[in-house]
Amino acid sequence: MPRLLLLALVFLGALRAETVLVIPFFNHSKAPNLDWIGESIAETVRDALASQGLLVLHRSDTLEGYRRASLRPGAEFTHASVIKLGEALDASRVIYGEYEVTAADGPQIKAPIRIHARMIDLKHTRQGPEFGESGALEDLAGLEAHLGWQTLEILDPQTAPSEQEFLKAHPPVRIDAVESYIRGLLASSADQRLRLFTHAVQLDEHYSQPCFQLGKMFWEKKDYKSAAGWFARVNAADPHYLEAQFFLGLCRYNNGDFAGAAQSFQLVAASVPLNEVYNDLGAAQSRQQQPEAAIASFRKAVEGDDSDPDYHFNLGYEQWRTFQYGAAAKNFRAVLERNANDAEATALLGRALSRQGPRPGDPHAAGRERLKTNYEEEAYRQLQAELKKK
Repeated sequence: MPRLLLLALVFLGALRAETVLVIPFFNHSKAPNLDWIGESIAETVRDALASQGLLVLHRSDTLEGYRRASLRPGAEFTHASVIKLGEALDASRVIYGEYEVTAADGPQIKAPIRIHARMIDLKHTRQGPEFGESGALEDLAGLEAHLGWQTLEILDPQTAPSEQEFLKAHPPVRIDAVESYIRGLLASSADQRLRLFTHAVQLDEHYSQPCFQLGKMFWEKKDYKSAAGWFARVNAADPHYLEAQFFLGLCRYNNGDFAGAAQSFQLVAASVPLNEVYNDLGAAQSRQQQPEAAIASFRKAVEGDDSDPDYHFNLGYEQWRTFQYGAAAKNFRAVLERNANDAEATALLGRALSRQGPRPGDPHAAGRERLKTNYEEEAYRQLQAELKKK
């Protein structure tokens, strides 16, 4: 079965990889100003699972699940409501729980916190194990990281890293930095998010997650220089690392650093050989005057998704620039079969058929590659998970 069709089946639900839903933990403390901790625990557990390749529903998926199940975000759910939410999102397992911060004689940061986690196996309709952490509130990041490792050990004991190895890759973060980051995720305005994410990094310069969020915010503003700086700070243990490298490649490309862009795309392609990554790698190689490498990369993109006209255009364009007129014409025809209104492909098809190559000063001679900015790592991992089950 072609890879593109398999991806479509994953999206349509014909193939169903096992996914994990992590619900924000419920606040059993008497301090409502600590509500952010529940989101922080869930976010850390999600990141821990995703960093090891498990399929985890995103925070945005959880919010959509609330809407489908008619549940109010922030409320404490009954056991039945937790199951309802998991079923609404087709999750295989649900992780949820509660935490309690008890009063301390000194500063609140020294107060004891107890985290209690539960798991429901919806696939087999049974309650899973219960586990937890306890310690001082100021050590929250370390407690959350260890809870994430415990979750990994339960869900995938054969491939989970050792406790020491995992915790080394997930060093503790200052609690005020964690709070600022989580409040940024919960913020309703872009200005608030920018301020809170920036503050989180100022408090802990090695904190990777807000760097990724800041990179995406500056990418959306087309401030490629600033975005590149933030994406470059996302560390390899972060579950967004490959996505950050993909967008770092795009930023570098837009900044004219084509060698750096190719380096980023090659790093991503080695782990997740997505069509869009090969396409953009080919564009960076083309700009470096590496036509053979560019054609090989563009061809991989076409082989992965023959239906996309942009992939055919880029392959045909590089072939035309290197005077391979017959092959170029074939690909430009493929573009027009998929998009008859593509004026640029029509013009270049005419030039390929008349064997007119690029000329000095020709606006069509350079810089016409078409980039892809979508990044479908999640669909790829779903596909891989399904294929392993077959």
